[in-house]
Amino acid sequence: MGTLAPATISPRRSVPRTIERPEYVDRRGPSPFTGSEVKDADTIARMRVACRLAAQALQEVGRHAKPGVTTDELDQIGHDFLCAAGAYPSTLGYRGFPKSLCTSVNEVICHGIPDSRPLQDGDLVNVDITAFLDGVHGDTNATFLVGDVDEDSRLLVERTHESMMRGIKAVRPGRQVNVIGRVIASYARRFGYGVVEEFTGHGIGTAFHSGLIIPHYDEPRFDTVIEAGMTFTIEPMLTLGTHEWDMWDDGWTVVTKDHRRSAQFEHTVLVTEQGAEILTLPDAPAS
Repeated sequence: MGTLAPATISPRRSVPRTIERPEYVDRRGPSPFTGSEVKDADTIARMRVACRLAAQALQEVGRHAKPGVTTDELDQIGHDFLCAAGAYPSTLGYRGFPKSLCTSVNEVICHGIPDSRPLQDGDLVNVDITAFLDGVHGDTNATFLVGDVDEDSRLLVERTHESMMRGIKAVRPGRQVNVIGRVIASYARRFGYGVVEEFTGHGIGTAFHSGLIIPHYDEPRFDTVIEAGMTFTIEPMLTLGTHEWDMWDDGWTVVTKDHRRSAQFEHTVLVTEQGAEILTLPDAPAS
């Protein structure tokens, strides 16, 4: 199977005018976040709804990740699902991103733009989708197996999910955020996987990206202390080869430098006194 190449990107999809837009849409970038990383009860309640919707949208898109389906068709499915629920697809118009979700195939690490390329038997495709609803964002992603996938790729996907779950289990109030990356990297090293460093988890709520950084590798300088009430994403990117990357000329698509495969999973979590509660589950309670 050859390396990926850019394909045709369809025109931007429209969103009903009745749906609230994030403040950054069609601006050069979002306004700086100045609030607290610790969320109040009202924000958390709204995030539960947005996160559950994002998880349901991801589940729906994933059902269609089959050979012959284009990533642009996946974008249409996710776009329509969110809009039908009254939500705005957070990526659409974020710093100029042209689509309603990201589709990262095979060696694409993250931020792949949906296009006219059909998925092929044996592909991996990561779908990253975020819902903006009632003033807050819910962000999630998963890597799907397309048809008959080779064993190395299947194990990479399985273990990347496990690394995310181990990172989530490491969350405790009073610990520093670097514990998350330490746990993820330690697990990934068992299998010789690369751990992408430059693309991280992030604080989320009324802001898509608040400025809080959640590393997926062992880096002591990320020493923010975890507090109950924080909401952030944990989204490790593991590779079969090098963790180093290149970016396509589109300014978004990030690919492994050696063109070996990558996988990623993501949940938005709420820090509680006991640890981390996953908000991006399709059947999570709304309150």
